[in-house]
Amino acid sequence: MLRTFHKLPGLLAAVLIVALALSGAILSVVPALQNFSAVDAPAAQVTVADLAANVARHVPGISQISRQPSGRIIADYATDTTAGSDIIDPATGAVIAPYAPSGFVRWMTDLHRSLFLRDSGRMATGFAAFAMVILCLSGAFLLARRMGGWARLFTRARGTLPQRLHVEIGRFAILGLLLSASTGLWMSLANFQIVSNGLDATAAFPVAVDGGTPKPLAQLAALRAIPLADLRNLTFPTDPSDVFTVTTSQGQGYVDQATGQILSWLPHGPMRRIYETIYMLHTGQGLWSLGLLLGLTALCAPVMAGSGALIWWRRRRSLPRLKHNHMAHSADTIILVGSDGNATWGFARTLHDALTEAGYRVHTGAMNTLGKHYAHAQRMFILTSTHGDGAAPASAAQFMARLAGLKHAPTFPVALLGFGDRQFPKFSQFGLDVAEALDARRWYAMLPYDTIDRQSAQEFARWGRSVGEALGHELVLNHQPERPRTRMLQLVERVDYGHEVQAPTSVLRFAAPEGPRTLWQRLTGQTGLPRFDAGDLVGILPPGSDLPRFYSLASSGRDGFLEICVRKHPGGACSGFLHTLEPGEMVEGFIKPNPDFRPARGRHPVILIGAGTGIGPLAGFIRGNARGRAMHLYFGGRDPQSDFLYADEIETWLGERRLTSLTTAFSRIRDRAYVQDRIAQDAQQLRKMVQRGAQIMVCGGRDMAEGVMESLELVLAPLGLTTVALKAEGRYVEDVY
Repeated sequence: MLRTFHKLPGLLAAVLIVALALSGAILSVVPALQNFSAVDAPAAQVTVADLAANVARHVPGISQISRQPSGRIIADYATDTTAGSDIIDPATGAVIAPYAPSGFVRWMTDLHRSLFLRDSGRMATGFAAFAMVILCLSGAFLLARRMGGWARLFTRARGTLPQRLHVEIGRFAILGLLLSASTGLWMSLANFQIVSNGLDATAAFPVAVDGGTPKPLAQLAALRAIPLADLRNLTFPTDPSDVFTVTTSQGQGYVDQATGQILSWLPHGPMRRIYETIYMLHTGQGLWSLGLLLGLTALCAPVMAGSGALIWWRRRRSLPRLKHNHMAHSADTIILVGSDGNATWGFARTLHDALTEAGYRVHTGAMNTLGKHYAHAQRMFILTSTHGDGAAPASAAQFMARLAGLKHAPTFPVALLGFGDRQFPKFSQFGLDVAEALDARRWYAMLPYDTIDRQSAQEFARWGRSVGEALGHELVLNHQPERPRTRMLQLVERVDYGHEVQAPTSVLRFAAPEGPRTLWQRLTGQTGLPRFDAGDLVGILPPGSDLPRFYSLASSGRDGFLEICVRKHPGGACSGFLHTLEPGEMVEGFIKPNPDFRPARGRHPVILIGAGTGIGPLAGFIRGNARGRAMHLYFGGRDPQSDFLYADEIETWLGERRLTSLTTAFSRIRDRAYVQDRIAQDAQQLRKMVQRGAQIMVCGGRDMAEGVMESLELVLAPLGLTTVALKAEGRYVEDVY
């Protein structure tokens, strides 16, 4: 629900918000320019009477004097032959220059306030301000939830580039945008008299006026009592029976020109003071430095609108299109999905379509949308994968917290299905965690917890038959995996290792297939490869299979090639296929971003720990370290003569200072050791780096990663730290298989 509150205003008002933000940013410069061009005067010593007398001597036909928030004095005049406005020296009353407001500023102000559409435009800008308030508040709560609580609001942001950009800019700009939007909304409401601007009443016009000979302006007692700094405007009388009208920061009233006394006075009430404060905060008039700061934050709005739209579009595109997806409150069948990609959603769509065809009113959504109450639900299905080392996938990250917040178990039954790969020790671990949580809260199970290995359509069909038996009718789940969109990659180079130690491993380098490039590609130097970074994943489809195998990338798109390290596994369909490739042959592949496995931004040291093919993405990080950030590599293999991957490149990187230090451990030589042994030996040095803010990155097999973690726990203990604590800060990240 919170995501919906954030999404809808952004989509509905994005263009309006961008227009108002850009025009507001331009207008924010005006108060600063006015302030720097204003002539200084001892405003506390000069009175309004002094100013009026001085201006009257220099400006014939004076009709009004105004003091702008910047301190600049403007005099309006009208004679029989001419009329106009002048900028006045507040100390002497002399004319500095004619006052000619900028046509561009006036045009920009009309755009910002009303889009040139008068009242209808003012309504539109008011709606945009309201939408921005909702976006700021909902965005703040979403950010806190994403970062793991308010206390961790400013910890390292993770995700794709648009997601990180949205978070980082949002953290910088949210307070300024909220201030601009809320004050703009208040001014819009005041414009339509929904709230008061404090000018609902004015001082009563005096009935009795002396009408005698006017006193000299400098001797008018009421005006002498008003410091210049308090003046807003002073309107001169037009004849002996007329009066001065004066407005100050304190109120508004009338002054007799013959006696110099106040005839009527109405002090500003609280609402007027509130409105003037809000006006100052919104425009920067009278507080130009704040205006510039708000203008700077306003420039962030277009970037946030663009990155937010891109995030929404990518998320929308990644979800399968579901026909007849009913609203949750009206559905009799609920399907909740936990997935990091399209695979589990694809299975959910197959179930959704089969149940819809059977006559059920089905609602399918993410596990994160678990509601407190489903008015007409009679059954629920939960399909979830597992992320990494037993963690919740992205669309189920909030499920456990939502489940814990439910006071009562539903009356309808639930069927839970977990997806995973049995080659991993924690196969479908998150699904098992959900099953235990549901059982602890006494949710009635329609079926025992079941699992699907390696996205098997046959196992899914078997589960569907069990569901049909529970429902009392046949249910056929004929799942056809959606083939990912791939591109052809051509092998251009391979280097083989490890045959002598029974661990055949190859470093495979791919490029776009040879062929003519477009003019744009030639002009921009594009290689024809998709965009990717070291640490991302490439999905390879072996011949005759639509099920991709993923490999960590040891290069980035900027390197001009796509590189992976592949060890040949007995019976491995994809690894076996890749090891048969010769330069010039093709594979089908696609990129899957892996933004959580990246070196943190900044200059803090990076400790890279990998064994075997786990060196792949670490090598990519080192290769891209052109600025010489401190990077320390711990690499483990079997024999340096056989499977020391990237040995020649590492020597070059050390010479170029892309790599700061190298520590190796080999298990099939006389001085046998593993990387966790080297970590224990370097405990003191590692502690110092961690104290300096170092990030630790681990890549490789599950057993190696667990050994490394155990060793690091001992290293960190004297510092009062744990790997769990470092993970929470984004300073301990893993890519484990």
